[in-house]
Amino acid sequence: MEEEIGMYLDDAKEMMEKAISHTEHELSKIRAGKASASMLDGLTVDYYGAPTPINQVASATTPDAYSVVIKPWEKNMLSEIEKSIRDSDLGVNPVNDGEQVRINMPPLTEERRRELVKRVKGEIEKGKISIRNARKDTNDGLKKLLKDGASEDAIKDAEASVQDLTNAFTKKIEEVFVKKEKDIMTV
Repeated sequence: MEEEIGMYLDDAKEMMEKAISHTEHELSKIRAGKASASMLDGLTVDYYGAPTPINQVASATTPDAYSVVIKPWEKNMLSEIEKSIRDSDLGVNPVNDGEQVRINMPPLTEERRRELVKRVKGEIEKGKISIRNARKDTNDGLKKLLKDGASEDAIKDAEASVQDLTNAFTKKIEEVFVKKEKDIMTV
């Protein structure tokens, strides 16, 4: 039974780590003042009828802190890339010069910064929900072990360990939020 309890705890830790890394990945898509090629993650273009991520049809570079240059492998993708960026919620205006698409990042207004912080809070909340779901799933599994004959003390100790993991990962995700909020709000 102790092995099974250990497996449940390992699974809980793994699920919580995945929740943190997924949240960090989602936050990397939210612009924080400086230009970043990762802000294009999640945007797709119509590539011969198939929705394809921009980074698979073009290279994106940041020549300076306020611009992103996207150079497609095929020039006929320029208008598709421009359209995808324009239709996204990035709040930028792409410029197609016939060779590449350039995005000049306007400075963030106070209002836009606050909107971005709200989006970050939403992603952080989703991460916290994932952590809590991992706790719930693990505790449900532990209760099944109790019915199968595990000792009550061992299950209570394991539940306490799950709660400690939950507290540690919740603290970690709060730190991620503070760091991202600081990035966005710093002028």
